[in-house]
Amino acid sequence: MSPSSLKRVLRSIAVVLLFACVAVCLVITIAPHFLDRIYYRGPVSTHFDGQRFVNPDGDRDVLRAPGGGSRAAFLWRYLTGNDGRAPWPAHIAVHKKPVAARVAGDAMVATWVGHATVLVQTQGLNILTDPIWGRTAGPFGTGPKRVTEPGIAFDDLPKIDLVLISHNHYDHLDQATLKKLWDRDRPQIVTSLGNDSVIGQVGVPARALDWGGRITIRPGIDVIVTRSHHWDSRWFTDRNRALWSSFVVTLPGGNLFFAGDTGPGDLTWPAQAATYGPIRLALLPIGAFRFQPGQMRSDTHIGPIDAAEIYRRLGASRAIAIHWGTFRLSYEAYDTPPRLLEKVLRCSGTSGFMTAKIGQPLTIAPYAPPKRETVAERGDLMACLRMAGGLALR
Repeated sequence: MSPSSLKRVLRSIAVVLLFACVAVCLVITIAPHFLDRIYYRGPVSTHFDGQRFVNPDGDRDVLRAPGGGSRAAFLWRYLTGNDGRAPWPAHIAVHKKPVAARVAGDAMVATWVGHATVLVQTQGLNILTDPIWGRTAGPFGTGPKRVTEPGIAFDDLPKIDLVLISHNHYDHLDQATLKKLWDRDRPQIVTSLGNDSVIGQVGVPARALDWGGRITIRPGIDVIVTRSHHWDSRWFTDRNRALWSSFVVTLPGGNLFFAGDTGPGDLTWPAQAATYGPIRLALLPIGAFRFQPGQMRSDTHIGPIDAAEIYRRLGASRAIAIHWGTFRLSYEAYDTPPRLLEKVLRCSGTSGFMTAKIGQPLTIAPYAPPKRETVAERGDLMACLRMAGGLALR
């Protein structure tokens, strides 16, 4: 290349970089206001300041970047893979079994579809939690890629009657999936305040309730929106414009509890769910808890240790571990959450908390009051985990 040609190339690169710099500056100054949304307007409460929702047990933890430092630095490390994360497989095979069209009476069958998506069938009702069939969990087809295909192909999904949406993060509120469900089945969609606005962007109606709100689905079957400890955002600037929640579905054979996505917070919130009646099945997240070496939980996601404690505080008869092994959201290895949970349950003498296989329907036993040993102090539990090699898991 001649010197003159080289100068032209360098000049072109400089112009491109200049325009790119100007574009970035414009995005920084304009986009935050453009991307902000008002999803909800209502009276001030213990968890709504008139503009944004808050955790009544404190928000300092969920405002920090995972693992410390700035959010920009965290995002850069995450996107570039320069964060010391354990490797994940590129694809996990799924062996699916057919699901029934309906399950009558007090019988209950639960099928983990992947991530926080679970099909629960009982009383002739088909309930679906945080459904996502998308290949990625993010805006415009970006975001973490699914490494495990859905445990039920969408076309094999039975007619859905009830959908629970815990909050508006992309891995829990997938507009494309909700649109397909609505067009096909017209299910009742229940969520917490403000998320109906997000769902409504694709022409799908939803019923939004505050914590403690209740809606009757059928006589004896209600959905109650209950507290959790989390946060909301579709973009960076609309943070906490909508509310996050867990759910209780009251059922004649024992209630269903769906935690959605949650950190531990003050760990008092499971007690509210327990007041609505005995819990036959709890759906509890155990993954995406590690953003730095040795971390046992993040501030917005519980890990196996806190999941077992929440299970105990709920007084649930059975639980299924969810929110792991589908989308790579954090630093722990693919199978660390279930391996650590197994050690936690052994060290704490806890039974009835199951690790399901995606696509494998599980028959849930009738409710029975849990029989559990004396609760281990956290220090004793950690000592047992250290001896069992749980603290060494990546």
